[in-house]
Amino acid sequence: MTARIGVVTFPGSLDDRDAQRAIRIAGAEPVALWHGSHDLDGVDAVVLPGGFSYGDYLRAGAIAALAPIMTEVKDAAGRGMPVLGICNGFQMLVEAHLLPGGLIRNAHQQFIRRDQKLVVENADTAWTNAFDEGEEIVIPLKNADGGFTADAETLKRIQGEGQVAFRYAGVNPNGSLDDIAGLTNEAGNVVGLMPHPEHAVEPGFGPATPAAMRSGVDGLRFFESALAALVARVA
Repeated sequence: MTARIGVVTFPGSLDDRDAQRAIRIAGAEPVALWHGSHDLDGVDAVVLPGGFSYGDYLRAGAIAALAPIMTEVKDAAGRGMPVLGICNGFQMLVEAHLLPGGLIRNAHQQFIRRDQKLVVENADTAWTNAFDEGEEIVIPLKNADGGFTADAETLKRIQGEGQVAFRYAGVNPNGSLDDIAGLTNEAGNVVGLMPHPEHAVEPGFGPATPAAMRSGVDGLRFFESALAALVARVA
């Protein structure tokens, strides 16, 4: 049976179709979900995509975190459903308190777009199990409010409990504390990250690699990880 992974569209979502395409390439069935619905349509996992939901009014992700469907997402996450938040989706996850800390304006106060090196810090989650701990990957990054922040106690806790999923390598593009690029919850089923794995799933459209221009497909393994995690849950 083919896994069904929902992608929620909010007013201002930009990368929902890209996420659906990535899911399809990985071998699952993408399911379009609407922010105003209370129905997850029986999906096996959920992706909160990138964009500028509600125009980033108040704070990025703050209004989207209160959308009707987020009640269902939070309940499903509590039951162990894999949930991935990408960029604006990561902002929603911290605003909904599914992940700790917060995301603020980039330190240089500018929007940034670059192919970003990341180090995999936790390869034991529903969205990272296809990677190796310590592995370096390249994922496209584009954000204006990507600076991760937390108080000292929270930072110590997430470090000690292995909740840092990814760190920026080579350069910290937005001033995130401790170079944090992505987090997981304690259970490992919820992951949020600022870079966009859905833009690195198909040769010819991803980051450049030593092998060829635009050949990077490191992002595909995020979605393949979810499929592996879903199979493991059923077994």
